Amino acid sequence: MKTIHSKILGELTQDNQFGDWWYSKPIEILWLGCKLKAVFIDFEPDHDKSFIVEADSALDHFLNLEADYKSQTNGLIYDHFREFSSMVGAGYVPDELKGIDKSEIWNFISPTQLLVSRRHRREQAVFINVTCECKWEEEHGLQLVFKKGKALTRVSTQDGHLTTADAYGITDSEDELLAKFEESGL
Repeated sequence: MKTIHSKILGELTQDNQFGDWWYSKPIEILWLGCKLKAVFIDFEPDHDKSFIVEADSALDHFLNLEADYKSQTNGLIYDHFREFSSMVGAGYVPDELKGIDKSEIWNFISPTQLLVSRRHRREQAVFINVTCECKWEEEHGLQLVFKKGKALTRVSTQDGHLTTADAYGITDSEDELLAKFEESGL
């Protein structure tokens, strides 16, 4: 079994079936209040020499987000929940979620893992995708995507896209959260 080494995660082990997937042991994410495995995906060490360095930088930023960063995401996640609820209709929203406010949204979310990958379009930065189970969308779940580990740049169902721009074929400047990241100069 092949392994690679990350300064942040330690040893990662190659998946037996998918040769470009590498798994870490669970790591503590203080601001999220949980331990999760990280998975480097779509990574071939011989073809992307700078990936581990860039992934370590993104993970360092992500793991050192401020303690209140989780509560700072409440509004964005709540907006996603409300948009989903309006699309499916009130009859499909679990009773326990009816009437909640944004400060309660994390009570209905369970992070499952971190997917660390390079965007294959445009600037090709490294993104961290926190995949989650959530009570309102049990089939497709929730993903919270962080560009370079520094800021939340996408809240959506788990669709495999790192940016809304990529998901909908729009420019990065039309992607509201991604554009804010660019404007902030992070």
